[in-house]
Amino acid sequence: MKRGKGEKKATKSRDGSGHQVVPLTEPVVVATAMVGTRSWIGGLFTRSNRRQDKSVDYTFSPLQEERLQRLQDRIVVHFDETRPDHQESLKALWNVAYPNVSLTGLVTEQWKEMGWQGPNPSTDFRGCGFIALENLLFSARTYPACFRRLLFKQRGDRAKWEYPFAVAGINISFMLIQMLDLQNTSKPKCLPGMNFLKLLEEDEKAFDVLYCIAFAMMDAQWLAMHASYMEFNEVLQATRNQLERELSLDDIHRIHDLPAYNLLFQ
Repeated sequence: MKRGKGEKKATKSRDGSGHQVVPLTEPVVVATAMVGTRSWIGGLFTRSNRRQDKSVDYTFSPLQEERLQRLQDRIVVHFDETRPDHQESLKALWNVAYPNVSLTGLVTEQWKEMGWQGPNPSTDFRGCGFIALENLLFSARTYPACFRRLLFKQRGDRAKWEYPFAVAGINISFMLIQMLDLQNTSKPKCLPGMNFLKLLEEDEKAFDVLYCIAFAMMDAQWLAMHASYMEFNEVLQATRNQLERELSLDDIHRIHDLPAYNLLFQ
């Protein structure tokens, strides 16, 4: 892969599957908002060429309002490395990912094996928060086969420089929050967000399941596009576009009705 003039050569390392990744020591994509302290992804969805969703409105049911509020309450919880429950959740993620490998500490070079940017995962949660860790844990516990397939890059002709699993997961959480307009202090007004609330009414775990679907879809897009490190933004945008299309289908009444739901079991 050729580098532009003046671009620094990245130092290579390897992820848990043995594929080469590039430590994210500096941003390599110009973005207007960054997830994490040094992330190369994030900010993609505020660019001027983004397709604008038409603003829509309708009456919410009491159950929709209740579940939306609980989801929005989760979104604003920051990851706090001093909280015992947050520490335990981070340890739990390691244990489910590497059940036969003892974690030596909350700050250790071992975390890089999972695709965190450095030895302290807490620095990567800035910009998204604790819900990103909840999403990863939900994926690992609810769809373990799919989680491991994505973590260890077990399928397809992989790129020489692969995306870092954990940081990609955080950015998928961030993408969904923006796509569904969940950061809005009142109610979503974009069509995907409005339609999502119908799914949330049927299943309170709809956001967490949608996250798992989005991660599997992103990896499928990655393989289909024969993408590598520098093209992650384009892959994530393609994933968002596909999710928006599926959430706009007339016959989608439950999260399990999404066509891409089947990706979790392939």
